[in-house]
Amino acid sequence: MAVTLDMPVHTAVLRTTAIPYYWIFGSLGDVVVLTAWLLWTRGDLILGLLKGQLEILGSEWLSRAAIIAVASLAFVEYVRHRSRPAELSAWNGPAQPLLFPCRTTHTRFFPKRHSFSYSYLLVGVPVGWTGVAGGMISNDTHNTGGKGWYSIDAADYLERGSGHLGLRGKLDAYLESQGIDASKYPHAYLVTAAKFLGYHFNPVSFWYLYSADKRLAATILEVNNTFDERRMYFLAPNDDSIEPIEAPENGAATDDLPAHQPHNSKPLRKTWPKDFHVSPFNSRKGAYSLIAHDPLLPSMEGRGPIDSTINLVSSKDKAKLVARIFSEGDAVDPTNMTFFHKLRFLAGWWWVGFVTFPRIVKEAAALFFQRKLHVWYRPEPLKTSVGRHADEVERQLEPLFRRYLKHLVEQSPEPLVVRYVPSGIADAYPETMVSSKSQAAPNVAAEMEFKVLTPAFYSRFVYYAHDFEAMFCELNENQTIWVSNPELLPKLVIKKQPPPLHQTASYLDYGYFTAIRRLRQQPERIERPLTSNQTSSATLSKEDIRGFRLSSMDGYVLTHEDTGARHMYRTSVLKLFVADRIAMGSVDILRLEHWLLKLLLAWVALS
Repeated sequence: MAVTLDMPVHTAVLRTTAIPYYWIFGSLGDVVVLTAWLLWTRGDLILGLLKGQLEILGSEWLSRAAIIAVASLAFVEYVRHRSRPAELSAWNGPAQPLLFPCRTTHTRFFPKRHSFSYSYLLVGVPVGWTGVAGGMISNDTHNTGGKGWYSIDAADYLERGSGHLGLRGKLDAYLESQGIDASKYPHAYLVTAAKFLGYHFNPVSFWYLYSADKRLAATILEVNNTFDERRMYFLAPNDDSIEPIEAPENGAATDDLPAHQPHNSKPLRKTWPKDFHVSPFNSRKGAYSLIAHDPLLPSMEGRGPIDSTINLVSSKDKAKLVARIFSEGDAVDPTNMTFFHKLRFLAGWWWVGFVTFPRIVKEAAALFFQRKLHVWYRPEPLKTSVGRHADEVERQLEPLFRRYLKHLVEQSPEPLVVRYVPSGIADAYPETMVSSKSQAAPNVAAEMEFKVLTPAFYSRFVYYAHDFEAMFCELNENQTIWVSNPELLPKLVIKKQPPPLHQTASYLDYGYFTAIRRLRQQPERIERPLTSNQTSSATLSKEDIRGFRLSSMDGYVLTHEDTGARHMYRTSVLKLFVADRIAMGSVDILRLEHWLLKLLLAWVALS
């Protein structure tokens, strides 16, 4: 007690606060923090206790040499284990898994000229094949445990999630969603930047689609931007019939063919409008054109080379950028690689995937600081694109919003059928919701598709106190959702007062929802200037004199959800609202501030 009396008053107060804080809110992470801080502040004492044991290990250099030797042997054994000749699974289709050492080049023509080139590694696999090829390439759709150094996961491609369908199943589902008969393309080959040690940054993947006679008939360009958004472009001849990409007749001119392509192939050419934000130095206007050569010519029996060129033309029909990727050397068959060949290949290429994103950042910095190009701020994705992955708060709010929307549909006084399409959450599938009136009269039910374009919608929706206002603003102003028949929205939104706070099930709910009601404010409008040299056209914000109350969704959660769902909802919403006040609207910054508070309390408790 005497020690406590000798402490400064503020130290005693903080220490008294720290103990019950960790006792009530402590977690495993807090144990790690306290242990680390204890080692930091009492390290000399702990090392002194262990000093006698450490002397038994001998001299310092001998210990380090032993550690290096053991680590080296472990690495070689790991490479040997990962690269053991695990053969292909039963595969009777055309083509085979291959490694394509490549180079990519980018040349920008205006407003400032800029070029760069760097090495790039692509992996090709037949769509439908699963297994491990030589311990180097794997596509383990059925989770059998087989792993290669370069792995392909079907869940990472096309629409998010649904990895259990495999590449072929996801390809067929995508073609069906575009109104395309998948039977026209019985063979396909995917060329992509595969995962290495679980990591990849994949700007573009090429799906080569082949007709029954194994001729290139179409391609799918799967483009990912640095904002974690995606756009798939199905590119085929303009007419409805399949026009195979064939070799030119004997005597045809071949002087203009690319250097790395055999002189017996006719490339697939296609032009289409640009509607996806890829580079912050280009607007979403203009047009792309693709020149892609068949890497499996002839008859899906070839082994490259890769040769594809993408041109960007501005909205004023002026050539703006040319990007090309092409093979730099022969393709490598992983099943024919010896152990030392694999070791040499991995030593030369392991780093390439890790530096793809830093390379992009480096070139972007050169364009901004040296070339002085203006930045085009990212617009929200369009209906044809795939939104980014949801963050933690958005993942928690999505199932609650889904159930709330279903509740609104079921309670609608009109016969109504709503198809809800979520965004940003893998394996969160679309759902068709039916009102009670439409079950009695299905023939007269009005139909509406409600598609969320970006998971930001889930965190923005909870800010609104009025559902109709939320739907209107997010549809027309912020464009975070798309609705097929907006005139049906008034039939969906029911004006119903939420229950009074004094009817909540617990004092904890009362406290949380009181704070939510008082902190609620309308979210900022998503309005960005076009480029970095323009200012926003937004007018001064107006004060909402209506005041804020519990929203209809608050009332739904309080009256229809269980204790766990109420806890998840109130915690997520309060995080968002508090972050607006003290963390610049970022939940991540709020977590950092909370972590710093924990460090402060740990220092007080253990000092």
